[in-house]
Amino acid sequence: MIVKVKEPQAGERAMLREGQVLFTYLHLAPDAPQADDLLASGAVCIAYETVTAPGGGLPLPAPMSEVAGRMSVHVGAGCLERARGGMGVLLGGVPGVAPARVLILGGGVVGTHAAQMAVGAGAVVVAIDRSLDALRRLDARFGARVITKHANRENVERELLAADLVIGAVLVPGAAAPKLVSRAMLARMKRGAVLVDVAIDQGGCFETSRPTTHDDPTYVVDGVVHYCVANMPGGVARTSALALNNATLPFILALADQGWKRALSADSHLRNGLNVALGRVTHEAVAKALGRAFVDPSSLLA
Repeated sequence: MIVKVKEPQAGERAMLREGQVLFTYLHLAPDAPQADDLLASGAVCIAYETVTAPGGGLPLPAPMSEVAGRMSVHVGAGCLERARGGMGVLLGGVPGVAPARVLILGGGVVGTHAAQMAVGAGAVVVAIDRSLDALRRLDARFGARVITKHANRENVERELLAADLVIGAVLVPGAAAPKLVSRAMLARMKRGAVLVDVAIDQGGCFETSRPTTHDDPTYVVDGVVHYCVANMPGGVARTSALALNNATLPFILALADQGWKRALSADSHLRNGLNVALGRVTHEAVAKALGRAFVDPSSLLA
């Protein structure tokens, strides 16, 4: 979910004002215009996607990552159908006919849930990640049902050319997603193959990605179908809302009961969610991505 802040016209009141608290998904790294509007508003903007957890990980993106990971295989399988522009391959195959080959780029929450769905459908699944810990977790969970490979150019390129469905599941908290698949690599893929870019809210991990909508979800480049819907979980809004409410409620109660300064002072993990406050960028990765000065959020909490 990306919240756009509309510039007030003459006679209109601004949607956000100085000191008001906005707590939602922001994804500011690839969206400088939105960042500029939030900075100009003077509001306190806490991003779900950079709040951390005591044991590591990102507790607020996690429910939506679970939903998006599972959806990615579902929508990708549909896009492989001939009527949707795909090559006409059934994800799980049938007796005597090989299943589709699914490549998952990223072994985090999205990648793990995508792997679960793809394995369940009977596909051949390959997962690539630069983290050996992530690969070990996938191996421990799925065993030989998921082929794990370390992320390097050779492995990515080889598996990309062999894949029928590619799911982009990379995430760098607060920063823009790295471009793992170039236009030149895309041109060598199978005609009718499908790319599902779950990282599109952070700018996308394919060079040819651009945001699409649930109403018009796909387009074709070099014969490859691209599914790049921003806010994928919005397609299953009831499930997504319930899952997200379960995760966000403790933080919302803390902000309501204590006020933003006390709540962020008391909880360093919630404080990591502060991206913009009172006209300053307060998350280091966001500041770097936007080319702005970084202000330590602790300096604003006195």
